[in-house]
Amino acid sequence: MIDHAETSPATPDTAPRSVVALVEASTSVERTLIGDWLAAGGVLAEIGVDAPVTQLDLDAAAVADRLVGRRDDPLVVPVRVVWLPPERDGVRRTTFADLVFFNDPRRPNRLRQRRLVAKAPDRHLVLTGQPARLSELRASHPEAAGSVDRPGAAEGVDRPGAAGGAEPFARAIVRAGTVALERAERAVIGDRYKVPRLVAEEILDSPEFLRRLDAIAVHTGTGSKEVYRRAEKGLRELVAAQSRLVSDLFTQAMRPVHAWTWKVDSDADRLDELRRLNRRHSLVFLPSHRSYVDAFVLGDALARHDFPPNHVVGGMNLGFWPMGPIARRTGTIFIRRSFGDDEVYKAVVEEYFAYLLAKRFNLEWYFEGGRTRTGKLRPPRYGLLNYLAAAIRSRRVDDVMLVPVSITYERLNELGAIASEQAGGTKEPEGLTWMARYIRNQQRSAGQVYLRFGTPLSARERLAAHGDPLTPAPAPGAGVSPGAAERERNAVRRLAFEVAVGINAVTPITVNALVTLVLLGVHERALTLGEVRRTLEPVRGYIRRRGLPGGELDSLGDDHSLSVVLEQLSRAKVVTVYRGGLEPVYSIETGAHLEAAFYRNSAVHWFVNRAILELAVLAAVDAPPGEQLDTGWDTAYRLRDLLKFEFFFPERADFAAQLTAEMLLVDPHWHERTAAGTVGTEILGELTGTGFMMAHRVLNSFFDAQLVVAERLAADTDPGPIDRKQFLAECLAVGRQMLLQQRLHSPESVSTELFTSALKLADNHGLLDPDAPDLRARRRAFAAELRALGARISHAANLDPANRPEQP
Repeated sequence: MIDHAETSPATPDTAPRSVVALVEASTSVERTLIGDWLAAGGVLAEIGVDAPVTQLDLDAAAVADRLVGRRDDPLVVPVRVVWLPPERDGVRRTTFADLVFFNDPRRPNRLRQRRLVAKAPDRHLVLTGQPARLSELRASHPEAAGSVDRPGAAEGVDRPGAAGGAEPFARAIVRAGTVALERAERAVIGDRYKVPRLVAEEILDSPEFLRRLDAIAVHTGTGSKEVYRRAEKGLRELVAAQSRLVSDLFTQAMRPVHAWTWKVDSDADRLDELRRLNRRHSLVFLPSHRSYVDAFVLGDALARHDFPPNHVVGGMNLGFWPMGPIARRTGTIFIRRSFGDDEVYKAVVEEYFAYLLAKRFNLEWYFEGGRTRTGKLRPPRYGLLNYLAAAIRSRRVDDVMLVPVSITYERLNELGAIASEQAGGTKEPEGLTWMARYIRNQQRSAGQVYLRFGTPLSARERLAAHGDPLTPAPAPGAGVSPGAAERERNAVRRLAFEVAVGINAVTPITVNALVTLVLLGVHERALTLGEVRRTLEPVRGYIRRRGLPGGELDSLGDDHSLSVVLEQLSRAKVVTVYRGGLEPVYSIETGAHLEAAFYRNSAVHWFVNRAILELAVLAAVDAPPGEQLDTGWDTAYRLRDLLKFEFFFPERADFAAQLTAEMLLVDPHWHERTAAGTVGTEILGELTGTGFMMAHRVLNSFFDAQLVVAERLAADTDPGPIDRKQFLAECLAVGRQMLLQQRLHSPESVSTELFTSALKLADNHGLLDPDAPDLRARRRAFAAELRALGARISHAANLDPANRPEQP
């Protein structure tokens, strides 16, 4: 009943003189089973002592009346009956067939209990939780056991739980007994059924939390009773009331949604490593977010490896009936999207996070803040990471291991809706109609889904390494020094960056990512099967030399397998096939460039440095003799700056090392050339000699979107504050015009997501501040720079061997 690994065996001098069995029984059948077991000496045999046993209900009132005030030191042992489902294919689990007869095999009614006792005695067992002496329970809960009144910090504190006496300690004993029984039961039924009990009650009884509420009441001038009421309401709203029955049935119901659609390819060895790590630490899974089905794919894989269920943090938009009530009972925490300066709700969220992590429950959330609309990782949101960091700073949690998770789909059936939103369409609100349509759309096969786990990160270690002082937060209203606050914010930002890099590092290159990379790079030209294969070959060689993770890329070297991939993309309406001539030719489907770019972008981060290198070399070749090397590096650093809101670049020195490694792949004699001062057209020849160019395939859409934003800013003759929503709508309209005029290279550039990032870049460069000096001149210069960059990318495209059509 206390947080021991085990209880030391009693010696004659320390053996308890009495035992109190705290009985949790909901029916007369359970009470009889436990009574008979106690009378037969079951509890004494279980704990290895010989002492008289008193039977007492696991109920706060009974414990307060008959246990709390005892002056001897009995051994307290919680006892319950556990009911087990029948074995089905070697596994005990609940099925929908049980519900037909209104029967929960884990909680049978009284009549069914009698039948099971007579007909299936293997379906129940009497279970004891970890015992503890009453003195140990007092030591574990000193404030509750002290029976001292808690005087209010504001108004004398008129709130529940403020009084002392036996009740607080009795409630603490009941919670400890319940937790001990839950742990013992998990040893029988498996860790995947680890569910928290009495969470809200325990938090609301926490002296530290009550003191924090008192301080908020003083700081805000709100009555203590009102603050407590709001805290209780927030907790009831947040706490996931997990149910083993609902978890079993929900898993069985939702598993087909993705089982019919994808074959899940997960890393079993890494899952085993995480399972071992989970015995010592809470895990926080931070996956990439590409589909609504992500949580089902990850949750199913973890359940198959007997992980306890994650508490999944989600937005209120998915809390609609019936999904919301069901999801809450399977561990989903629905959190408000925004709660601004609501100190009470903020305190509740922090306390709940700290509670779950301190109790070693695993968490999961999608730290991008929403599904990617472009296929690549979005910039992270820091809110929930801030709460995790606060729990560590408060010393409520020693450490937490963050697990980057990559979920990559070969194909997504929901991609049409995502592309429509990018083109300016309205997002369909979640609800029953949306859910029915979503499930119906999942019935089409979509190949493999790759589930990969990055290297776990110690949150405490990484925060400290990034300069976080790791000091507890001051009381409400006390304030924190600006320097310390900035160090905390910076540490969380850098931790989020490490998580994103960890996700990208294990994200595989799928066959569809590579095929769309090729077809998007030939500017509306259709390719024969042979041309597609020959264009892919040097890129596949590059992937092999770098040792990059990939899906079934070897199949792309075989004409039959490659044609299957292209036909599948055709059925998904991403690729169009023309069969009316001498042989089939393949190109991107008209109007499907955003969908194709989504697949390409899932792997585009692997090719960004190569693309930057190509543009840096082109700039160097155009520079005067003697300035070429410096020009090349200056160009590379400038491109890194222009793309910093799209990709996760390392520090400047590490970036330089990565770019040097790219150059050595192109030209192993690079160092000798630079030492001899012979940087020039020879390097360009080495680049084209690799058989492919990447700049136009990888970077065109991002710089085209930046050009649209830059030109709209430059065209503003009277700069003032920008209405972002209106400005983005204007960019969409003008972007479509520029596309028709062939001033943009591809329809994938006309995207609200890309325009939003481009606007963020302009803001970072001081181009949105109407009071900034020389604003109009700097805006025009920025647009001119992007036009020049677009011309250089077009030059790279012309050098690409794939853009030299075969002659018949």
